Amino acid sequence: MIQWLLHIVIDAGILLLAAKMMSKVELKGFKSALIVALIIGVLSFLLSWLLTAVLNIATLGLFYFLGLGFIIRIIVNAIIIEIADRVSKDFTTVGFLPSLWLAIILAIVGGIVDAILF
Repeated sequence: MIQWLLHIVIDAGILLLAAKMMSKVELKGFKSALIVALIIGVLSFLLSWLLTAVLNIATLGLFYFLGLGFIIRIIVNAIIIEIADRVSKDFTTVGFLPSLWLAIILAIVGGIVDAILF
């Protein structure tokens, strides 16, 4: 539970920092970043398995069998970020590409944080 809460806080900080650096991403403040990180975490928990399965079927498992399953996970996270954009009024991404970059940044930093802390 504490690991999950720590990830939410770290993801909120990453989202806020990335929003300041990216012109096509708008985030109101840290409170909004926490809410968006929580939304992304819950949606990821609830929907990532379904979206991953759909994308694996749509690509006939090509990325999975080539050992490139992380590409599907990045795309799934970008879709989840887009859904979070629609749900939250304080978070806006213009287009799919900024969501894809956010997903890549969250994955890289999340992996580094996991390697360091856990």
